[in-house]
Amino acid sequence: MLSDPQWNFVNIYERSFRTNWDLEAVSDYGTSKTLTYGHLAEQITRLHILFKQCGVQKNDRIAVMGRNNVNWVSVYLASILYGGTIVPILQDFKPNDALHIINHSEAKLLFVGDLIWEGLDLEQMPDIDAVFSLMDFRLLATRLTGLGARKEDFAWGAVEEAFCQKYPDGMRAEDVRFAPRANSEIASINYTSGTTGFSKGVLTPCNALAGNVKLGFESGLIFPGCRHVAFLPLAHAYGCAFDLLSCLAAGGHTHLIGRTPSPRVLLQAFAEVKPTVILSVPLVLEKIYKKLIVPQITKRPVSWVLRVPFLDEMVYKKIRETLVEAFGGCFREVIIGGAPLNPEVELFLHKIRFPITVGYGMTECAPLIAYTPAESFRPLSCGQALKGLMEARIAHPDANGVGEIEVRGENVMAGYYKNKDATKKVFTKDGWLRTGDLGIIDADGFLFLKGRNKTMMLGPSGQNIYPEEIEAKLNNMPFVLESLVIQHEGKLVALVCPNFEDVDAEGMSREQVDEQMEANRKAVNEQLANYEQIAKIKLYPHEFEKTPKKSIKRFLYTSLAE
Repeated sequence: MLSDPQWNFVNIYERSFRTNWDLEAVSDYGTSKTLTYGHLAEQITRLHILFKQCGVQKNDRIAVMGRNNVNWVSVYLASILYGGTIVPILQDFKPNDALHIINHSEAKLLFVGDLIWEGLDLEQMPDIDAVFSLMDFRLLATRLTGLGARKEDFAWGAVEEAFCQKYPDGMRAEDVRFAPRANSEIASINYTSGTTGFSKGVLTPCNALAGNVKLGFESGLIFPGCRHVAFLPLAHAYGCAFDLLSCLAAGGHTHLIGRTPSPRVLLQAFAEVKPTVILSVPLVLEKIYKKLIVPQITKRPVSWVLRVPFLDEMVYKKIRETLVEAFGGCFREVIIGGAPLNPEVELFLHKIRFPITVGYGMTECAPLIAYTPAESFRPLSCGQALKGLMEARIAHPDANGVGEIEVRGENVMAGYYKNKDATKKVFTKDGWLRTGDLGIIDADGFLFLKGRNKTMMLGPSGQNIYPEEIEAKLNNMPFVLESLVIQHEGKLVALVCPNFEDVDAEGMSREQVDEQMEANRKAVNEQLANYEQIAKIKLYPHEFEKTPKKSIKRFLYTSLAE
């Protein structure tokens, strides 16, 4: 455990609120709603009064489900700083999945978006005492008679009266005091959204969250006045740890985007906010790459110039400057996480010296395991295990050094909630966490992912086949939006969702699309070993269903190769 009191989770935020009282803390992007650190501390304190009125005790669970907004942030921090356990639920979860999480976690309160609430029913949530809107904190449903005979009777007047009695002259920076907690205590239960099946509740201790924040400070990526655009869902560990917790620990300003962002919306936000660091998942950057860069480098005059030494450097410099400006022009680096970046995109960005790095993590590590700053990043790796925080090793490597990645350190979870069997299976006898990912570690400690242990396939002679590597090549082919490689009767079949926008622009018929995909299959096979050959491409009519970090839910499509 992090023993230095400065890295105690509660101490981090008490210190930040006091020090940065008048600075802007969080804003709903596209609106005028902004809270300073002082206003955020006051809102958290009012919520603490509400929790007490609702009978919330230490370690009780409080669930929150909705889009990124300042009220979501308030509920999240208020729950942990009260002594409770926050249960963030991804807003993309279907009602049945949300109900399972709410009931499995035994949450006492639920804060929820109004539209999401329309698909839920209090009668199906036996442990919930009260439900509040994330829009304005009004009471949506309750079993607590103390809040009023009917939900319409509830008013914030009683909360405000109690607040004014506690702070008759108004709350000041020196009044910030939160419930003391040891870093060993559970701060949140994060339910995995994985690509391989049913979600599990990850018990995240305060220590794991503090470890990620510590990395943010030591990397120099967060500092007073830093600016973040939070477009990843805060209910996911990656965006929450760095766009929210790390930024607010340092006195930074987080701009929250509450809807699924298109490249156009993102680039507009980057231009206006001018973020100092950018966190993204691969899919977002790959879409921007295709929109901004590919049209430039495929034009005939430019593609010709790129073959000429010295002239190509001038073109690359211009592209880099254009891309840096598109991202706001003030960022130190773009950090990719959640899934591997397409190798073609990564290598091109490295070639033009665009400041990008790829990290590695998982919900069970809140989330970061490995990271290296952009200036020392090794292309196609996912960085080195966090110095002083995490360790990584390869278990049972094969002849090529590939084996399962196992980790241990400050960021590791305490286990799975109410699931002793799964907890026992995921930890080795000597205390290392089995990640389920396959990879290698080079002589300098850089980690290279090969694929998921559960998605690895065996070739005809027992060779290891990593479908993600084949998909990365196929996704670079003409008219391919995305792909998924699965195995059927010993042969590899690629499900391909065509880029219908490009198909329509070219006026292609179904027969022409089929011909193009067959040409793609042959072209990809030329890049693959004999045991990795794609036997057939099967068209899929729309994008694959994905987790919030934009990984395809592979388990849904295993039967479609037939």
